Amino acid sequence: MFQCVIRGFLAALFPSVPILGAQAYPVTVKSCGRAVTFDHAPRHAVSFDINMTEMMLALGLEAHMAGYAGITGWNKLTPELQTRLKGIPQLAEKYPSREVLLAANTDFYFAGWNYGMKVGGDVTPDTLVPFGIQVYELTESCIHIMEKPPVSMEDMYTDLRALGAIFHVEDQAERLIAGYRARLGQIGEKIAPKDAADLRVFVYDSGNPPFTAAKYAMPTAMIEAAGGHNILDEVNGSWTEVDWEELVARNPQVIVIIDYGKISAEQKIDFLKRVPALTGVDAIRDNRFVVLDYDEATPGPRNIEAIAKLARAFHPEAF
Repeated sequence: MFQCVIRGFLAALFPSVPILGAQAYPVTVKSCGRAVTFDHAPRHAVSFDINMTEMMLALGLEAHMAGYAGITGWNKLTPELQTRLKGIPQLAEKYPSREVLLAANTDFYFAGWNYGMKVGGDVTPDTLVPFGIQVYELTESCIHIMEKPPVSMEDMYTDLRALGAIFHVEDQAERLIAGYRARLGQIGEKIAPKDAADLRVFVYDSGNPPFTAAKYAMPTAMIEAAGGHNILDEVNGSWTEVDWEELVARNPQVIVIIDYGKISAEQKIDFLKRVPALTGVDAIRDNRFVVLDYDEATPGPRNIEAIAKLARAFHPEAF
């Protein structure tokens, strides 16, 4: 009774400050099938990769962050992101070790399988929990350790909702998701339903043979939302290698280039144009390429406007 009176007094005195009572914590979220319980909002969180870091920032969680990792090893920080991350250290250019996380007094690690963690590696939920570090796994990445439905935009929304619950910013998470849904609705209204089945799209990440997005990688869901069809959307993999022969046989009309790392998008396009087997492919012949930044193509806040970019490239007549 006394606690209720105190909470009521504080709420009246500071109406804009949420009172975290039993209603807020403990909270349990699902992470790749695991139930993870939090008794309070993490105070020393670490995010891996640019897309997961941007999710944290979109929810306004800078004050909860002890650091981030895995960005500059592959990507450049934009001036905007540098400003948002001012005062938050990068703990590792690529994958952080367990010792690095412990040195930062980490109590929460937002990462994924092949996004900051490796199956059987030194940094996993099982190896971190004994040190007081809870882990939430990127939903898209769960396919590496369990069965899951094909990728969809719901994967990203699931992650935002989970972060919202973990850090008790549920309202902000729901506002973001509602805005994303509305924006996708606007894009969808411009695209004829038949287009999604008709336009053949291939994603080129890098390499020879090509490394690409398949059934469980986020670009597949993005291409569908933009009115296209990933020619490898039935292949049981996430990011995976395919043969050039497979690409030629499926004859994509558009190629999406993922821009990151030391090899530029322009260099990747030039390389594809010089592969002898591809000379007869429609996308090469018609010079139809779309470039997405890495954080546009991995689950995160930038997916939505990236879908708009894809839609304009796929169906310019609709825009």
